[in-house]
Amino acid sequence: MQPEALSPLEQSFERWRKRAGAVLAPAAFLAVLIAPLEIDGAQHRLAAVMAAVVVLWVSEALPMPLTALLGPSACVVLQVAPAKEVFAPFADPLIFLFIGSFILARAIFLHGLDKRVAYAALSLEWVGARPSRILLVFGAATAAISAWISNTATTAMMFAIGLSLVRFLYQPRDGSAPLMHPRYATGLMLMTSFSASIGGLATPVGTPPNLIGISRIRDDLGVDLQFFDWCLIGVPVVLIMYAFLFGYLNFFCPAGVHELAGSRELITRERAALGPWTTAQKSTLAAFIATVCMWFAPGVIALAPTVLGAAGDPQLQDKLSAVSRSLPEGVAALIGAALLFLLPGGRTESGEKRAAITWDEAVEIDWGVVLLYGGGFAMGVLAEKVGLAATIGNQLTAWLPEMGPFGILLAGTVIAVITSETTSNTASAALLTPLVIAFARSAGVDPLPPALGATMGASLGFMLPVSTPCNAIVYGSGMVPLTRMIRYGLLLDIVGVAVIVTVVSIVAPYLK
Repeated sequence: MQPEALSPLEQSFERWRKRAGAVLAPAAFLAVLIAPLEIDGAQHRLAAVMAAVVVLWVSEALPMPLTALLGPSACVVLQVAPAKEVFAPFADPLIFLFIGSFILARAIFLHGLDKRVAYAALSLEWVGARPSRILLVFGAATAAISAWISNTATTAMMFAIGLSLVRFLYQPRDGSAPLMHPRYATGLMLMTSFSASIGGLATPVGTPPNLIGISRIRDDLGVDLQFFDWCLIGVPVVLIMYAFLFGYLNFFCPAGVHELAGSRELITRERAALGPWTTAQKSTLAAFIATVCMWFAPGVIALAPTVLGAAGDPQLQDKLSAVSRSLPEGVAALIGAALLFLLPGGRTESGEKRAAITWDEAVEIDWGVVLLYGGGFAMGVLAEKVGLAATIGNQLTAWLPEMGPFGILLAGTVIAVITSETTSNTASAALLTPLVIAFARSAGVDPLPPALGATMGASLGFMLPVSTPCNAIVYGSGMVPLTRMIRYGLLLDIVGVAVIVTVVSIVAPYLK
């Protein structure tokens, strides 16, 4: 399956975008470097590097992980900061959260545990052969899986399931008419992509921008958002947005029939083909459940004093805080990943015992993405340390009209959404979150809500095939007209901004 299937015009645009980036990146670097800016030397040099990095990230003239390494390297060469300080963010605890969660996701995908969950949901008796119920459960399963593993991997897996279902139902048999209206196929494909992107907002590990935002909020604001804290915002946002997504896709993309004949048999047959649970699947599920429990443990522990009626006991609070500090998310993810190497995974073809995952299988995670996170962290930390973020925030405050807390939250979220339509959501979060924080501080506004809004808004890119890999995958099916993706995606972007701003406004004050 090819992840992208662009039209000749779009392919031409992509080629010119990369060529333009190769020229504009060094030009932007030199223009900023020689410009008479009223900032000190380190800030000036960092601004020049960041200008080039932004152009390279937006244009993708170079692979994004390579740009993430070149940016910090240029900062060392230009003496923005010593190498030890510049590259320290590559050892940030959240980097190890990425690595551990990626290995867990790799095992889930490797052993087909995600398919088993998806087919189990679709084969529920309540679902039957009703097209609207299939759409509802299909999207819900996609969102639920995407909350824990890569949005792109989830879309790729559910795309294969949805495509087999669509082809079975739409294929005329014995000269009869298709079983459903073609618009339903469009709805099912868009549900695959959109629900995967939405589901990634539910947990910190659901999508990269979440962890990038959490890191900036922790380092710049001193607010340590635990796994449970993020879910207090992420889960309501996902539930509301998914309810809207299902409602309008079900309305605009009807199947044209009350029941889809043969769908139940197809899903039952595909589920039966998976066979009984394997040892590797059981071990992977055990490691995953253990990791989730460790991720939720600090939040549950924090609620313990209130539940026990001892909220005013300082000794109990200290003991519980010590337990929470000993089990951060990164450590939990690494322990969960390590369990995969210890738990049984059945036998090889030669009859030898093997673990649930081997090192050769584990190292196939996307290390380039890990480097991209590290580079984004590094540039954000440098911008904060040398004062560039504060300088930009002060300038924005002077240029933009005076806005209150709600206006800054709304502006940060909208700008993140617009940026994510044209560039990677990861790059969008890495670039915008520290700037939004600095802008809010300069305006004398609590920066936590705008930072959360920008972080979540970076994941809302629904309008174009090039906005996210998820969109590109389903666009490649040939069942999603570009104009329809733009219309439906724009509507979801607008609703997503409204939902994020509302939920963040309500919940953020309770996270400090």
